[in-house]
Amino acid sequence: MKVLVIGGGAREHALCRSLSLDPDVSALYCAPGNAGIAEVAELRPVDALDGAAVAALATELGADLVVVGPEAPLVAGVGDAVRAAGIPVFGPSAEAAQLEGSKAFAKDVMAAAGVPTARSYVCTTPEEVDAALDAFGAPYVVKDDGLAAGKGVVVTEDIEAARAHALACDRVVIEEYLDGPEVSLFAITDGVTVVPLQPAQDFKRALDGDQGPNTGGMGAYSPLPWADPKLVDEVMELVLQPTVDELRRRGTPFSGLLYAGLAITGRGTRVIEFNARFGDPETQVVLARLLTPLASVLLNAANGTLADEPPLVWRDDAAVTVVIASHNYPDTPRTGDPIEGLAEVAAEDAPDAYVLHAGTRREGDAVVSAGGRVLSVTATGSDLAQAREKAYTAVARIRLDGSQHRTDIAAKAAGLG
Repeated sequence: MKVLVIGGGAREHALCRSLSLDPDVSALYCAPGNAGIAEVAELRPVDALDGAAVAALATELGADLVVVGPEAPLVAGVGDAVRAAGIPVFGPSAEAAQLEGSKAFAKDVMAAAGVPTARSYVCTTPEEVDAALDAFGAPYVVKDDGLAAGKGVVVTEDIEAARAHALACDRVVIEEYLDGPEVSLFAITDGVTVVPLQPAQDFKRALDGDQGPNTGGMGAYSPLPWADPKLVDEVMELVLQPTVDELRRRGTPFSGLLYAGLAITGRGTRVIEFNARFGDPETQVVLARLLTPLASVLLNAANGTLADEPPLVWRDDAAVTVVIASHNYPDTPRTGDPIEGLAEVAAEDAPDAYVLHAGTRREGDAVVSAGGRVLSVTATGSDLAQAREKAYTAVARIRLDGSQHRTDIAAKAAGLG
């Protein structure tokens, strides 16, 4: 099977790493990729938002499957263009991807499907914003209705900050605050059958102790020793299957990766948001634990034959990912700094710890930073404490001037904090 992965972040590196280990994959391409992905896949240039260009590349390569990683190409209809060229695609149509592309659309789907979520208002005027903020009170939760690369949400006790964020957006969803720990649960679906993956938890704030600004994610871990063993079954019954069924009823079947961001509240599990693709950095830890070869699962989802796929097999091991970010991330991250120590991790820590590239590029013989989140250092171990120790040992080998990372990823779950 020839597989083309679209994207160039750590999520795509995690996908390419898993696919490169799959005996069914005879050729693996990534467009545009990054310096790390180049070690496991052949890179090709492409504008990931240009459906016609992606379809042409897939046709030229003779791809048997295209896997679209990021949300922006999905919302832009890249999957539709590739499907129109007769090539199977793992990723929803542009219409179904509105589940992530529009918070208001997602709320409407959840209401119709009876999915438990926060009460909310969709606001387009200052008067509506003020009324919604007043109705819910602090802490205020304000979400840009459109895509914002994981950074369009403000949760604050400061009403002026909440109002300023709301007024900076064309349309916002203002909702009640959901207390309790958060969980990310991915599910692969062909629009009918839904196959859940293992839950993970990520860390959105930039600094230790969940302080600092919201980011795209500074680390993650799986499994969740504190979670109810029935959580996945409950979310399947109350959230994932009803959502897939409702989208199919509307004539916009969702095929691909359905990501439910959940809050485990005192009143039960509630959906915070949906995403239409693998999450980053949760993908790094979830795929680290997956034993089942990935390609056939994705292809069956793309072809509508997911019911034929045998049950997924998982490692008992735990996995931890720590994100190394550029200086001044997430505001105006500095790029172009050389990254050292990658070979040391490969020599000293593999296979239990390895580095997945996010914002990197190659300049001659050097690998340099090329984005805000630069690397995802991922490790597995017999439990979270061991996986965490291995991850941070590898992190300590990497040198990137001015870089930052959290030191408390998975510490509480591992019983260390």
